[in-house]
Amino acid sequence: MLRFTTLFLLFALAGGHLPEPPGTLPADTLPNFVFIFADDLGYGDLGCFGATDIYTPNIDRMAAEGVKFTDFYSASSVCSPSRAGLLTGRMPQRMGINGVFFPESFTGMPVEEVTIAQQLKKKGYATGVVGKWHLGHRHKFLPLQRGFDYYYGIPYSNDMASVVYLRGNQVDSFRVDQRYTTRTYTREALHFIEQNQARPFFLYLAHNMPHVPIYASEAFRGTSQRGLYGDVIQELDWSVGQVLDKLEALGLLENTLVVFSSDNGPWLVMEDHGGSAGPLREGKQFTFDGGMRVPTVAMWKGKTPAGTVATDMASQMDWFPTFSNLAGIPLDAHTVFDGRDIAQVLLGTGKREGDSYLFFDGAKLEAYRQGDWKLKLPYEGFEGASWKKAVAPHDTLLINLRENPGETKNLLSAYPEVARQLYESMYREQESLGALPPSLVLRTPADNSHYEYLESKRKE
Repeated sequence: MLRFTTLFLLFALAGGHLPEPPGTLPADTLPNFVFIFADDLGYGDLGCFGATDIYTPNIDRMAAEGVKFTDFYSASSVCSPSRAGLLTGRMPQRMGINGVFFPESFTGMPVEEVTIAQQLKKKGYATGVVGKWHLGHRHKFLPLQRGFDYYYGIPYSNDMASVVYLRGNQVDSFRVDQRYTTRTYTREALHFIEQNQARPFFLYLAHNMPHVPIYASEAFRGTSQRGLYGDVIQELDWSVGQVLDKLEALGLLENTLVVFSSDNGPWLVMEDHGGSAGPLREGKQFTFDGGMRVPTVAMWKGKTPAGTVATDMASQMDWFPTFSNLAGIPLDAHTVFDGRDIAQVLLGTGKREGDSYLFFDGAKLEAYRQGDWKLKLPYEGFEGASWKKAVAPHDTLLINLRENPGETKNLLSAYPEVARQLYESMYREQESLGALPPSLVLRTPADNSHYEYLESKRKE
């Protein structure tokens, strides 16, 4: 033992380098990024966020060994704008993405926008997306044209017409058995990790579940205490566990930042198939917190202090500047980013810069948060439909979110000066956005000119 120690010291003093232990990466190795996105998952659907009838040990592990964000916002209360904000670090209103794309849409996320994948390619990252894309399915809008090397998944929501699996730019299968979609995506994600383990990689795993229609494989049906919806979430949690296990088996977990989040709140009109917002008000399609505050956890083994609970506000748009910083890639000086670097939050060395947020419903500004206060503008209400929950009209609301996350107690009359200050700050921030583009055309009305022509010929 003494001889080994002497040789070790002589070798070190001579400037030598001992070989790294198996599975250990050099200190200057670029970090990997794995971002796992659920679709329409509610704030109250995970154990680490208070669910008692759904078992999510793997996501709960991420919270226990990493950071749990209590006040994390999506860029929108619906799918496509939220995903655009995530991938670009910019408000979807800057791109004219104010609603969701459809199979009949000829538009998509503008090609001028730079994605996280394109940003990370500057440092040689392998980039892959598995799952739901929903940012345009015409050739120029698809992932392989947006900085990703690898794509497998359904290009839009799983309730839309002509659901197919694409591999790259081509249809891989016209037959999609959604009972196995979560398993299919998991298999593809693990394959991507295995194929790229020797180089830095970014994997964007965007599940279609639990967006309706919901499905779980036989192994998970009947396993939760919340019916099929809970079964679906428990299978998503299994998928997270498979990813963590693969990273650990390959010796990559300590060099990989893994994030789990949701694109927006739960689709409450779907009742027992629509999830829960927990203590928050409303859900998907609304700018109450239940529609835009999403359950989010991040884990980087050995880097993020275990059990951190981040209570300051953050957003999906923060990941672009954060990943850029951690990969050592400067942001483009000519591009306006709405996200903020939260690396210091992840590493436990500081707080996020800024504490305000603008809430848009499409192109319409509806609310504003600054610190613990939220101002919500008058709302005319919605009578309800098969696709959207009924919500009663309300006048201007002033809410203290720390004391009243359910947004039920209006403090406007008690704190008029706070409301006035928020009102002024909100419109200053809106004006600072500058001129925004018109909304992209998502659907066009039916062309009835041929019927009109035939009718005119008939009358002749």
